Amino acid sequence: MPILFCYDSAVLDRFPTIHGGVILACRLHNGPTPPALAAAFLAEQRATLARLGETPLSEVPSLAAWRRAFSAFGVKPTQYRSAAEALLRRLTKHGDIPSVNLLVDLGNLVSIRYALPVAIFDLRAITGTLSVRFARGDERFTDLGTDEVVHPDPGEVIFADETGLVSARRWCWRQSDQSAARADTTEALITVEGHHASAEEDVRAALADLQALISHYVPGALLRSDLLSPANPAFNVSTD
Repeated sequence: MPILFCYDSAVLDRFPTIHGGVILACRLHNGPTPPALAAAFLAEQRATLARLGETPLSEVPSLAAWRRAFSAFGVKPTQYRSAAEALLRRLTKHGDIPSVNLLVDLGNLVSIRYALPVAIFDLRAITGTLSVRFARGDERFTDLGTDEVVHPDPGEVIFADETGLVSARRWCWRQSDQSAARADTTEALITVEGHHASAEEDVRAALADLQALISHYVPGALLRSDLLSPANPAFNVSTD
């Protein structure tokens, strides 16, 4: 079977504590967030604020581990924050996280629950295998809401396909415009990742939550998943 997603060996050598959960989601439908999910997302935001209390985000173990990872490949973690920290920073500073669409809100709900980055990549943006690897610097990235093509910095961790199209820069800092979940997204690759001491357990739980939520709010979705690590670095699955 073809490899849909993998961690490059050089990344695994540098970051041997990485654990990732991956879902191939087919037969999806997207659109505005239904009222029941909106209520669940709001409740999760309130629960997250209560759980965090006065704890600085820099002291949350999963976020601290992402800060160390960013520093390890030359990125200032207070200038470029992991997607999970950026979400929680928005929540703690403004009191809420705006709704985007059904699929994104599902991912954001799980992201704040576990303080882990969750990415939803529209499969139309991916050619061949999507690899987590170090950038050469000649790959192509288009930021959300723009049409300007830029190049990642050599040595930063990126999600790139076999054509050099980048779906995410600085590992889990920001997705590309092409890869974002849209109203007509029907197939997606979903990832959740962590580096901290309990990452394997937390990623496993987050992956289970994601699958349960998708099955509930997107009836008929076909889901296939796996847990990745240096011992199991590739997601092999047919997209037929």
